[in-house]
Amino acid sequence: MKSLFSFILFSLFGAFAFGQASATASFTASATIIQPIGITTTSHMNFANLDAGTGGEVILTPNSTRLTTGNVSLDSEANVSAAAFEVTGEDGFAFSLTMPEGEYVLANGTESMIIKDFTSSLAQNGNFDGGAKKITVGATLAVNPHQNPGVYNSKAPMNVTVNYN
Repeated sequence: MKSLFSFILFSLFGAFAFGQASATASFTASATIIQPIGITTTSHMNFANLDAGTGGEVILTPNSTRLTTGNVSLDSEANVSAAAFEVTGEDGFAFSLTMPEGEYVLANGTESMIIKDFTSSLAQNGNFDGGAKKITVGATLAVNPHQNPGVYNSKAPMNVTVNYN
């Protein structure tokens, strides 16, 4: 009888003595679709009028200021323009900028000049805080001695890319 009584007590209260063997929790899931990042060209790069002289370089800064090295003379600044872009994306998100690398050719028939050393008004990273961001890009134009007169245009597009960080 004593062992039957012990068995019944253990059966009724024994499970409580060993604690809980498992537990369950539940969760939900969600997703937020953010505004896609975008970039639009608002102004193309224009070094404007210059006299090649015996050659040198024209540095076009992101704020559309021109500087020279060598013997290049600058003429009217009326049409000087750094390339300009409007970047759009989700408020509060960070983004990075990738500019053209290497050298590109500006040509007029068989004559050419090199454009290189691209710089930006953005230090490589930005943040969307209250709307679109304006970014400008400058570069250096290598002018050959006694470059033939004419309009020189890029032979291929130069790309600027933005990505969310």
